[in-house]
Amino acid sequence: MIMKRLLAALLSVAAVSCGPEDGEYTFRILSTNDVHGRYFDSTYVSDRTLQSLLSVSWYVDSLRNSAGKENVILIDAGDCLQGDNAAYYFNYIDTLSDHLFSRMVDYMGYDAVVVGNHDIETGHPVYDRIVNQMSTPFLAANALRTGSSEPYFREYVIVKRHGLKIAVLGFTNPNIRNWLSPKLWEGMEFRSLLPFVQETVDRVRSQERPDVVVVAVHSGTGEGDGRQYESQGLDLFKSLSGVDFVICSHDHRPVVLQNDSIALINTGSHCRNIGHGQITLKVKKGNVVSKSLSAGLINVDKNNTDEAMRTMFQDDYEAVKAFTLEEVGELKADLITRDSYRGMSDYMNLIHTISLGCAPARISFAAPLTFNGYVKAGTLVYNDLFTIYPFENQLYVVKMTGKEIKDYLEYSYDLWINTYDKETLHLLKIADAPDPRTGQANWSFVNRFYNFDSAGGLVYEVDVTRPSGERVVVRSMANGTPFALDAEYDVAMTSYRASGGGGIMRNGAGVDTDRIEERTVAYYPEIRDLLYDYLKKNGSIDPEVIGNPAVIGRWNFVPYEEAEKALDKDMKLLFPRF
Repeated sequence: MIMKRLLAALLSVAAVSCGPEDGEYTFRILSTNDVHGRYFDSTYVSDRTLQSLLSVSWYVDSLRNSAGKENVILIDAGDCLQGDNAAYYFNYIDTLSDHLFSRMVDYMGYDAVVVGNHDIETGHPVYDRIVNQMSTPFLAANALRTGSSEPYFREYVIVKRHGLKIAVLGFTNPNIRNWLSPKLWEGMEFRSLLPFVQETVDRVRSQERPDVVVVAVHSGTGEGDGRQYESQGLDLFKSLSGVDFVICSHDHRPVVLQNDSIALINTGSHCRNIGHGQITLKVKKGNVVSKSLSAGLINVDKNNTDEAMRTMFQDDYEAVKAFTLEEVGELKADLITRDSYRGMSDYMNLIHTISLGCAPARISFAAPLTFNGYVKAGTLVYNDLFTIYPFENQLYVVKMTGKEIKDYLEYSYDLWINTYDKETLHLLKIADAPDPRTGQANWSFVNRFYNFDSAGGLVYEVDVTRPSGERVVVRSMANGTPFALDAEYDVAMTSYRASGGGGIMRNGAGVDTDRIEERTVAYYPEIRDLLYDYLKKNGSIDPEVIGNPAVIGRWNFVPYEEAEKALDKDMKLLFPRF
């Protein structure tokens, strides 16, 4: 009995000695999100520099030196593996080296990284490789192995500092089914963040008894109305208990919110900002007796960079640059993506031509994927293909009826234009959100431009004077044969669109995208790869070839003169410098 009491006393002393000493502790919670491959500060093709992980590292190290390394926690909220040449190169070209991102993250001392939808988009070979190579935990608690409650990735990590526990829980976007082909996330299913995050927080708090809880989600801020499955950040901020910080992401819109007990941080994207949460804990008799917190954003100065990091990864940079500058063909006329908003353009003609070259497609749906991209005529290098097609979307060929095709187009154009008459202020659906600092006009589309699909392979008109649902009149197929509402057609579209992205298939055409595989008759590689193959085969992009009306058809807004005048006015607001 005496020995048992002595052992219990020793264990009690040991427990106290491992806990926090009385006093005040301040932790800095730094965050990034939607880095999108911005590992280096270079465009690879010019002297222009950008914000990048090199600048983030400079700031993080500066704060670690001033505040103490043990007082800084560094987290990323996802979408790191797609969007830039460097990411693409180490995803698909150099697959033998340890991935550059995993090495950079470990070098920078991240405490956790969350899995984003664009990380899943890279496919199992890439993100499984990251899990195996990266020492930093890759988190997505709501990505469960199919048919089980077992997470595919790690759920959380406990960071121990000064005898205190900081729990970082990570969750990915639950709407991945509507973004990506099931082939890319085979073996997984995804849970809504509500109520899953609270349930996970409660379990982790019970098991680990953390002193600080950070929830990092790859989900947009949203409206906080509980209706946006894609963007549940504000819903979490309003509803979570037992959580100190919510770090959200995905929508590329910087936001900071806080009340007395919880803060929300969304840094935007592409290393332009660093989220800065600060929490001070007061400890008495080994227990946290009070907390206070604050949150903000730090603008990243691209001129401040971690030069030791640059040197460390210089060989990787040179490899990416050499790949980026590889000549791939000739462009015979400038490609200007903004022309796509007012009608047919060489840019969209190119995408439709490539898509219609994929048997058995007879019709193509496609949207501009670069808001205001410009590729000058002349010799093309591989970097230009990222401007033309920045995403790793695969191409699907899907069976649709003529009615579904027409309804699809009606829905798409309703995202894009207003019904126009002499009293209508704007034909395009645009709005002004003045710069709060200068008051200058800042016009933009109300809806996402990458959902403004047009069709190739058809001859049709869009009557801007007609109401929603009655604007599109299909005259014929591109080759002049009749188009019938009750006939079936093979339609080429991105994997994003076929899987439900943008809601056009489901809400417009009435297609159940959860069962899209039943309609899919052909799968093709990433569209940028198809573009590369087109250039290797044909040697050039020629407006005369890609504009062949017998292949791509034609479409235009009518009445033509009225529409042109209205479009001129709106385009000058959207693009005042052009």
